Amino acid sequence: MTTNLNIKEHCASNIRALSELKSGVVKGYTLLINTWKRYDLLKQSISHYTSCPGLDSIHIVWSEPDPPSDSLVNFLNYAAKSNAKDGRHIELAFDINKEDSLNNRFKEIKNPITDAVFSIDDDIIFSCSTVEFAYTVWRSAPDTMVGFVPRIHLINPSKENGYSYIYGGWWPVWWTGTYSMILSKASFFHRKYLRMYTNEMPASLLEYVKRNRNCEDIAMSFLVANATGAPPIWVKDNEIGSTCNQ
Repeated sequence: MTTNLNIKEHCASNIRALSELKSGVVKGYTLLINTWKRYDLLKQSISHYTSCPGLDSIHIVWSEPDPPSDSLVNFLNYAAKSNAKDGRHIELAFDINKEDSLNNRFKEIKNPITDAVFSIDDDIIFSCSTVEFAYTVWRSAPDTMVGFVPRIHLINPSKENGYSYIYGGWWPVWWTGTYSMILSKASFFHRKYLRMYTNEMPASLLEYVKRNRNCEDIAMSFLVANATGAPPIWVKDNEIGSTCNQ
């Protein structure tokens, strides 16, 4: 259920980096942050992540009934401009949604400038060095999901001769050291999975997420696993502030 990087994969990462330079692919990652009426947390997160050297753009998933206030927009734009170093320009955009649904967090980004997407909740903060390391890991395996919040699904012992599973949460991961999924509340994945989530995810699953306001992160993790046939990669580190182990 688990996977680790090895020397060959690190070599592949270096080869891929050279190929990117030759092909003109823009390096760096897009911060895709989901938020809901927690403006102080959003300000704190944006102020922090805009200082990370690999960040190229920010997309804030906005599903509130009212548009973001001018004061909030001005604050975040100022943070993006003032925290960017070495002449970088960080693009910041609000992705406004008419409907309140957790499926909104995985809508396809219009005019993306990076292949890498760093999906994060507004209450989770990791050090920039940790994020940059995870991004390097992702570049060695860009089709898989790389992140900080592992979970596991287990066979349901109450069901005989059937495919039935239960969500194991964090404690089975801690106890056994194994995992089967990475949650999207703190993870890197390729931007193509946003298109696949919206256009190829079974309608019944999209409806389940919408109706129950839950499980969109599990659905995305399984979508990636189904597309690649490969396990996710867990990057172990201590977050500065989060609800990761809930």
